[in-house]
Amino acid sequence: MNFELLVFNLTNPTLLFFILGMLAKFLKSDLEVPAASKSFIALYLLFSIGFNGGTELAATGITGEIVKSLVFGLCLASIIPVYAFFILRTKLNSYNAGAIAASYGSVSAVTFVSAVAFLEMNQMKFGGEMVAVMASMEFPAIIMGLLLMSLFPSESQLEQREKFQWKKTIHHSLTNGSVLMILGSLLIGFVSDSNQTAGIKHFTSDIFKGFLAIFLLDMGMVAASRIAAFRQQGYFVLFFAILLPLFNGSMVAYISQFVTDNQGNRLIFAILAASASYIAVPAAMRMVAPKADPGIYIPMALGVTFPFNITIGMPIFFQLIH
Repeated sequence: MNFELLVFNLTNPTLLFFILGMLAKFLKSDLEVPAASKSFIALYLLFSIGFNGGTELAATGITGEIVKSLVFGLCLASIIPVYAFFILRTKLNSYNAGAIAASYGSVSAVTFVSAVAFLEMNQMKFGGEMVAVMASMEFPAIIMGLLLMSLFPSESQLEQREKFQWKKTIHHSLTNGSVLMILGSLLIGFVSDSNQTAGIKHFTSDIFKGFLAIFLLDMGMVAASRIAAFRQQGYFVLFFAILLPLFNGSMVAYISQFVTDNQGNRLIFAILAASASYIAVPAAMRMVAPKADPGIYIPMALGVTFPFNITIGMPIFFQLIH
């Protein structure tokens, strides 16, 4: 079953385009995604994730359990980056530590889809509100990553610390384009009329995977071009990309029983906590933290954590829940 799930995901066209991007860079091809298109695609992906999460939340309605689930997801996305950052700061500078911490506090939409497939294979159901939980976990992690970068700079960034201002940093974290897009889209999707929302479904949902494929094509080229920086970090980042998700997923698989009785929802929570973002966070970091090395945090999330979760992580979390 795990092998079938692995094959299912590795034959996903979006992931194959990531491999194509890496291959293009290794072959020294002149293939590239225009800079203007990169910015548009990044904003579109943030918009689509947020908007669809809002419409899903509006469709299910707000109950006590949904509120608890949303609060629980927000807490996870806010807490995980904190301890992840301080572990990473033992070996990395604050820019890279903050970007990686934000990635692991955030979530992976493709891993979410894999978890849904896993549940279907095991004839288990999950609540529709988990889509909204997934979307709502993006922006807290990004905000925490930016705050941690500012609050705990590397020695080479001490001048920035002297100029640090709480209000300015918090304002920037909340109004930065990426955070504002996903949070604003979530709210708009929630309050929008359902009939009119259906009218733009072709744009909000149907073409998402196509844009995601192009985005991952570019991410593949970026990761391949900076792969040397990833190798220089040694085994530390490799072990981090496996052990932190294992800890997060196992912990949440247990404590989620105090939030919901739905075992499908509990598995979704576990896999969201264990996953690492390689869509929303890279798009955000590209805009607000260009000094963070994508050759480190993208390969960690996509090349190590993702395959670990779909082959080993989900069965472990599944057994812990049972």
